[in-house]
Amino acid sequence: MPNEEELFAAVDALLAGEPEMPPPAERARLRETAGITQARLAQALQTTTQSVKNWESGRSEPRPPRRQAYQRLLDGWIAQYGTQPQPAPAAPATFTGTTADPSLQETEPDSAVEPPAPEVTARSSSSSRRPAAKKAAKKPVAPTTAAIDPRFENGPLAVVDIDGDQVVAYCVGGLVLDVPAKSLPSLVEWTLTHSKLGAPRLHPLGKDSDPLIVLTAAAAVRYGLPEKLSDEERRAGRLPEGHKVCKQLAKAAWQLTQRGFGPWARIYRPAEAGQRRCVQLCVVSWDALDVRDWGDKDKGLLPATLPPAELARVLGTFASRVLTPRGTTAVTGLELMTALRPPSRRARDEETSEWRTDADGQFVRERIPGSLPERLVDAVPCEVPDGHPLLAHLPRFYQRGPAEMLMEETYDWGRLLTDEECLKSHVVGIDTNMAFAAASNGTVVGLGPAVHVKNPHFDPKIPGSWLVDLSHVDLDPRLPSPFTRTGERPEGPAWYATPSVAYAVKLGYPVAPIEAYLRPDSGRYLDPWYTRLKDAYLATMADLGVTPDLEGQEFLDAMAASKTVDPELTMVLRAIKATAKGGIGKLRERPRDTPFGQPWPALARPTWRPDIRAAVLSTSRIIMHRKIMKMAERGLYPVAINSDCIVYPSHGPSPLDFLPASPGPGEFRLGVTPGLFKYEGSQTTLWAEAQYEQDGPHTNIARIIKSGGHAATDDGE
Repeated sequence: MPNEEELFAAVDALLAGEPEMPPPAERARLRETAGITQARLAQALQTTTQSVKNWESGRSEPRPPRRQAYQRLLDGWIAQYGTQPQPAPAAPATFTGTTADPSLQETEPDSAVEPPAPEVTARSSSSSRRPAAKKAAKKPVAPTTAAIDPRFENGPLAVVDIDGDQVVAYCVGGLVLDVPAKSLPSLVEWTLTHSKLGAPRLHPLGKDSDPLIVLTAAAAVRYGLPEKLSDEERRAGRLPEGHKVCKQLAKAAWQLTQRGFGPWARIYRPAEAGQRRCVQLCVVSWDALDVRDWGDKDKGLLPATLPPAELARVLGTFASRVLTPRGTTAVTGLELMTALRPPSRRARDEETSEWRTDADGQFVRERIPGSLPERLVDAVPCEVPDGHPLLAHLPRFYQRGPAEMLMEETYDWGRLLTDEECLKSHVVGIDTNMAFAAASNGTVVGLGPAVHVKNPHFDPKIPGSWLVDLSHVDLDPRLPSPFTRTGERPEGPAWYATPSVAYAVKLGYPVAPIEAYLRPDSGRYLDPWYTRLKDAYLATMADLGVTPDLEGQEFLDAMAASKTVDPELTMVLRAIKATAKGGIGKLRERPRDTPFGQPWPALARPTWRPDIRAAVLSTSRIIMHRKIMKMAERGLYPVAINSDCIVYPSHGPSPLDFLPASPGPGEFRLGVTPGLFKYEGSQTTLWAEAQYEQDGPHTNIARIIKSGGHAATDDGE
C-alpha cells in the first residue's frame, strides 16, 4: 500500500498540472534558432523525424516520457533565446448552407428519414484539443479555416488503443480522448452518444457518414476479440456467430450486417426518431487495411505498425478529402459514387407542393436526376461475366468469344523494336495519372435499363453495347488496334461500348451494327466522383511538393522528391489512387466462392453495372490511342502498353529525351493533373532486346520497365 507522503505527492503533481509547452510555431522557431535540425532532434528524443514535424505543425503532441524531455529542452532554449509574442487566435467564423449544385438544394423537412443538414460552424482556433480531452494542449495552434459540423466536431473517426491501463481514442488533429467503455457494446454506445465522431453528407439529399472506430491489436484484445483471425476465420472473412463478442452485441440489442463480424464490421440498431444508429468498426490487425492499397512492404509502410496517432492522421486525411473508409478502397470508391449521387428523394405533389404518400402513409420517393435507379437494372447477356445466372445454361468451362461477350479492357500489348529504334539507347515508360478517374470525367453512361435493337443506326450520343464488325479498320503495323486489349486487329464482329465504335467513325471508317443494347436514359453519372477524387489527389500531391504549375524537369524533380517528403501522406496518396481504380472495378464485381450460375451478393446492388465499367475502360483505351496517333504524326511509335503505362524508344533515359518540348493539343504531356503523365521508368535498349530473346516477340516490356526484370506489382504510383 502507498504511504501518505506518496499519495500527497501524487495529488500535488495533479494540482500543479503539466507545464505549458510553447505553441507549435514557437517550438520550430526555437529549434531553428538553436541551429538544430528536425532529424537531429528526433535522434536525441529517440523518435522519428515525422513525429517532430507533427509536433511543430500542431498535428500531434508528444507523449510521456518524451514530453518531459522535450519540455526540458524547450525550457532551456527559452532561457537562452527568449520567446516571441504569439498573435491572438482568430475569431471563429460561421458558415451556413452548402456549396453543392444549386439545382439540388432541396431539403426535406421530415427528419425521420433524411434530417436537413444543420448550420455548420468553424471550430475555434484556440486549441487542437478540448479541456475534456486527455492531456489537452494549453497553447493555441494555427487557426483552421475549415467549417466544422458541431455534431461531428471530433472528426470522422478515431483509432482506439491502450495507454497503460487506459483505453484512449486518437482522433484527427492530435486530439486524444479517454474511452470509458469496458466492453465492445459499450464502446459502440459511447461512440454514438459521447464521441461526437462522424462526417456530414457530401450531397444535400445524401446521408451523413457513420463514425469509424479503428481498433489496434491491443484494443481488439482488450475488448475480447482475437488479435489475429484463425485460418478458418480468414477464409470465412468473419468471426463465427457463436463468438462471445457477437453474443455480447446481440444481448445488447446491436445487430450486424449480413457480412457478420469481419475486418470491417457494421454494428447498428434500427433508426430511431429518424436518426441512424450505426458504427463502422475496423480491426487493423485483421488486415482490414490492405497493404497493397494503404502501404508499401518494400518501404516498410505498414498500416498495422503505424503508431495510433499517425494512423489517425492517415485515415483522417483520407476521410476529409475522399470519404470515411467503409471497407476496402474498392468498396469506398463505390460508396463514394452513391454518396455524391443519392438515388432518390421524396416526391412532392405538383399542385399542392405537399409530400406525396402511398396508401400505407409511407412517403413516395422519386429518382434524383442523374443518379442510378434504386431498383436493380436487368443485366444484359453480352455484358455479364462468366458464371452469371443468365449464362447458367452454358457449359461450366465454355469460353465466350468477342461476338458473345463485351471485352472492353485496358491495353496489354507489345511488339519488337524496328532496326531504326534499336539504334536508340533507351526505352522509357510514362504513366497516366489517375487513368480510370480521368477517363470517367465527362463520359456519358447508361443510367436506366437497356433496350435491345436489331440493325440499329449508330448514334454516338447513346451509351450502350454494339455488335459490329471493325476488322476493316487498318492502321500502321507499329500501332496497336484501338479495339482490342491485345492490340491485335479484330477478326470479325464483336461487342463494343459506344466510345469504341464512335472512335472508329471518327477515324473515318463506316460502321454497320448488327444489334445493340442501348440505354437512352443516360448522363454523366461519374463527374462528381471524378471531381472529388481529383481534388483529393491534387491536394495530397501539393502537400508532397508537386503542383499543377510544374512542368518539364521541375515536375520530374518534384515527383522524385515527393516519394520521401512524408511517408504518411504517401499512404494517403496510394489509397486515393486505389479508390479510383477499385471503384471502377467494383462495378463488375465477379463471384467468389459462389456456385457456377448462382447469383452472388454483388448482383443485389444497384451499383453492379458492368456496362458503366466497360464505358470507362473503353474511354481510357481510346484516349490513349488518340494520343498515340498524335505522336505517330511526329514519327514516334510506342513499343509496349500495359494498362496506363506506355513505352517509347528514346535517345536518353528521361521522358524529356523523346517527348515534344512544346506538346500540342492531344499529345502526351507531363504534369500532375489526372490524365497527364509522369515518369514510370527506363531501361537500355539492350535490356529490351534481352527480354524479347528470353520471353518472345510479344513480350510486354511495359510490365517490367520500372522493376527492370520481374513483373512489378501495382504500387499505386
